[in-house]
Amino acid sequence: MSVIKQGDIATLRNSIRGKDWKDGQYASMAGTLALAISAAMIGPVHAAGVTLDTLVVEEGVIKADANPYAEPDAPYKAKRLSDTRQTRDIADTPQTMTVITKEAIAESGKTELKDILSAQPGITLGTGEGGNSFGDRYIIRGYEARSDVYTDGLREPGLITRETFALEQIEISKGPSSTFGGRGSTGGAVNSVTKKATMEEDFTTLEGGLGSDKYKRGTLDTNRVINDDLAVRLNLLYTDADIPDRAPAKENRQGVLISGVYQATDKLKVSADLYHFEGDDKTDAGTALDRTTGVIDTERQYVGQDGLDFQKTQADIGTLKLDLDITDEIRLENKTRLGSTSNDYIISAYDSRFTGGLRAFTGWQENDYLGNQTNLIIDKNLNGQRHTIIAGVEYANEETKAGDYSVTTDSVTIDPYNTDNASWVGSYSKNAGETELSMDTVSAYLMDTVTLNDDWEVFGGVRYDYFNYSLWAAESTSRSGVVTPETTYSYSDGFLNGHLGVVFSPWQHGNVYASWGTSSNINGGEADAGTNCGYGGLCTDDEGNYKSADPEQSTNLEIGTKWNLMDEKLLLTAAIFRTTKDDVIEGGNDSYVSGGSLNTGRNRVEGIELGLSGNITPKLSAQLGVAIMDSEILKSHDEANVGERKANFADNSANLQLRYQATPKLAVGGVVTYSSEIYGGQPDAAANSIELPDYTVYDVFAAYQVNKQLSLRANIQNLTDEDYYTAVYRGGSIVYLGDARSANVSVTYKF
Repeated sequence: MSVIKQGDIATLRNSIRGKDWKDGQYASMAGTLALAISAAMIGPVHAAGVTLDTLVVEEGVIKADANPYAEPDAPYKAKRLSDTRQTRDIADTPQTMTVITKEAIAESGKTELKDILSAQPGITLGTGEGGNSFGDRYIIRGYEARSDVYTDGLREPGLITRETFALEQIEISKGPSSTFGGRGSTGGAVNSVTKKATMEEDFTTLEGGLGSDKYKRGTLDTNRVINDDLAVRLNLLYTDADIPDRAPAKENRQGVLISGVYQATDKLKVSADLYHFEGDDKTDAGTALDRTTGVIDTERQYVGQDGLDFQKTQADIGTLKLDLDITDEIRLENKTRLGSTSNDYIISAYDSRFTGGLRAFTGWQENDYLGNQTNLIIDKNLNGQRHTIIAGVEYANEETKAGDYSVTTDSVTIDPYNTDNASWVGSYSKNAGETELSMDTVSAYLMDTVTLNDDWEVFGGVRYDYFNYSLWAAESTSRSGVVTPETTYSYSDGFLNGHLGVVFSPWQHGNVYASWGTSSNINGGEADAGTNCGYGGLCTDDEGNYKSADPEQSTNLEIGTKWNLMDEKLLLTAAIFRTTKDDVIEGGNDSYVSGGSLNTGRNRVEGIELGLSGNITPKLSAQLGVAIMDSEILKSHDEANVGERKANFADNSANLQLRYQATPKLAVGGVVTYSSEIYGGQPDAAANSIELPDYTVYDVFAAYQVNKQLSLRANIQNLTDEDYYTAVYRGGSIVYLGDARSANVSVTYKF
């Protein structure tokens, strides 16, 4: 079989660049090039055999910085996932997948991962108090997902702030998928895809923005082709802004991503990147809520007090990837990641139960991670059927240390009903660690996607994970006065998970599918929770003795349909699903007490998800997601919980982003986000009576292309200045307030 090399494509591109052709000649050349490639690849078609960077031609300009995973000329539609283990296009993958492209991210005006995810249907935010740190925390389809966050297919532990300046797209898989991710992923998982160096051509994009609430933001994205075999790319970020209408709460972030690619030989490609991020924030701690009445006290705002308050996060992560084409049908890839993250905070809020009325939440967490993933990809015909086989092994070592700060308050100036000018002064010191977690995991998996014929395709996979767990806890005293001496807990276990899907495609543009998948959560799997059993930490009895618990087991059943329309520029999806979680580790009535009821719970989430992404017409693009769900506690150590709904769960949610190309240079659009009411309670448990009202938020934007190099964009977030609440602390007292109205204008220059 003939194979077109990447260098050959580059040569053709250079030839095109040297011609001043008219649009018709571009079309002719594109058709000739497509015919040449097709002819060269006659024979068995191998999805993983040849990987070419996506090339987008727009108004005579070749765009080398285009998203390589997107559908050309459909800015809101991703064609495929970045994970090579997902061997088929999204339209042919038997699972609900929501992908937000970099164009949709940019035009939404949202720059933090948590803000983008919280707007997506079926996802709510968790709070950060008590047993877990303040930081990005997600709940997908009603299940905790703060440890189910990945970057470029490898787990990224640690509760930190995550930015979007260096992302190509955000991939959200729904339902259990431990075959791909290992432990967790009960409700789903989030994979951030970073921008990579490309050997296509040099380009530089500068963007600067100013706005209300002292908003300032600048980014740089530049790619340099060193020679025919080597390229490097640099992404930089600086941003500083007050939280809209919540100063002195503010955010200050700096970030850098350096990536490189080296074509060592015709068969071996080496890629590497280094990521550094720093956040120096004054966190908005929310709004007061009366635990007894459930009434939100809108006069008592916790807006990030002047003085000692701070939240500092940092990430330093390096990744090395090797791709080896052994033959046209067999490829080997290896990814290694070494990284560390940290999250330190002192966050104050007024509370009349505490001396002086001021309560300080404090904590620090340090995470070190080493991960290695090796995949052997075989794509060939066997017995007249196409098989795409993935055989892989994975190793991960996670080290987490956590503790708190001691705060000495010299003086406090605070009015609980008007905290705009509140301040407190004094000193603080970082205490020694209270917990140290170490976990080694070794995994092996095997997957196969079989094309039986033109109408039927079957996917199956199994994965086994074996882990060694060790947790050191310093001496502690519970609220009831029980003293637990310094203790080291350790245990090991293993679990097997599977995934099965069937796709039936008798129509040219559509299919129906059915899938089944499982996942496992281990006792103590949430690294930041220590021995707080009710928050996902290790379960012990009241004397501090380890309580053995089996892994929680989840199963998802899904039936759906996907349709690729408008010349494959528009994807429509619909699915019904049911996720059942068995052997639930319950935290007892008071999760502040380490003891819990082990493997006594069972719950279920079921519903319908609808999706649309791409071009409705040549001028109108859209991304739509709707989730209509229902949750129920099926079994509990407390019979009163049976039949109740799950906490931190919105029955109905939707997000619609529209973009209309009004003229060749002017595009206008908007975003509508809706969530039904949410009830409080501890994670993965029955909801309590504390209710957050439903809300609808509107954003608008406009973009103007001044010329080929210069463009302008204006965004207004929360156009109607809606007061809305995104999360509630498990026992009440604090609710998180969504951002008030804000506006900004950005200028982008490409050269």
